[in-house]
Amino acid sequence: MTEQDLDGLGPVDFLVIEFPAGHSTFTGEIAEELLNLVQAGTIRVIDVIVLTKDEDGVVDAIELSDAGELGALVELEAQLAELLAAEDVANLANAMDPGSVAGVLVYENVWAAPFASAARRAGGRLIADGRIPIQDIIASLEADVELEGTGA
Repeated sequence: MTEQDLDGLGPVDFLVIEFPAGHSTFTGEIAEELLNLVQAGTIRVIDVIVLTKDEDGVVDAIELSDAGELGALVELEAQLAELLAAEDVANLANAMDPGSVAGVLVYENVWAAPFASAARRAGGRLIADGRIPIQDIIASLEADVELEGTGA
């Protein structure tokens, strides 16, 4: 990427989605929704890998191009930057349960690129970011409802 390309880059995030062994399919509904986000210009996929962790904790990383039948994901394969290094893969795999499979998605938030570029041109820099897992939001809302039910 050129310096001009980097100046226009939006925030880059990653997701790791874990599945129990034998219950992962990355070419069905997940692939369709991912392609919808790309085609709408919401995100740009930078890298995708599939991680497997056996019962002994041994991890194998498979690039999308080596993952076999890609279905609709074949559209993305040619555009990938393959950004993740071996150290990144090891760190991501630490969160996985033994015997599971995970999809790792690194993507640019294209929708936020103009704002991010403006902030950089104004001299700003991102010093923190985060994400609240939906499971935590649901648990918090359920706890509030339960608390209201007790009259507290």
